[in-house]
Amino acid sequence: MKKLMLAAVFGLAVSCTQTDKKVETPAVSLEQQKIMYQQQQLDIEKQRLAIEKEKFEFEQKKISDSLAKIKTEKAAAATAVAAAPKAKRSTKKKTTYKSAPVRYANNSGGNYSSAPVQQPAKKGMSSAAKGTIIGTVGGAAAGALINKKNPGAGAVIGGVVGGATGYTIGRSNDRKTGRVQPRR
Repeated sequence: MKKLMLAAVFGLAVSCTQTDKKVETPAVSLEQQKIMYQQQQLDIEKQRLAIEKEKFEFEQKKISDSLAKIKTEKAAAATAVAAAPKAKRSTKKKTTYKSAPVRYANNSGGNYSSAPVQQPAKKGMSSAAKGTIIGTVGGAAAGALINKKNPGAGAVIGGVVGGATGYTIGRSNDRKTGRVQPRR
């Protein structure tokens, strides 16, 4: 990288000093100016090619270095795996415990009845909230695209309609899953 910067600075300095020399020559014919200009362009192109060549060589070196590093890491990992003792696998099964339903005693005697147990409140967003958010964003985007004369108004109208639709669909999904009591 330093070589690239030095080559660029050197090229700039050379081109600046060459342009100063041109100014000092009082009378140069148009043909001579064209030839000098073409020579300068060739010099600049040569410098560009040299910079590109150095970049390419740098990239090739970088790739070869990274490949060598990967090979050494793989070799080190392979020797570590080969040297490590093999662990025995456990044949024990994991035991899972399920809680039994809670039963309440009746006053009438020893009969037990299974009364409905209230589930703890579910955490997280409801389907209605998710539907509202998705509907609002989708409706706003669609409204802005549809109303090309006034995309702001289209986004507002689309957001309101999309939010209402998303809420309705999400609320019905909440009723189906039991998160919300169904309508009576």
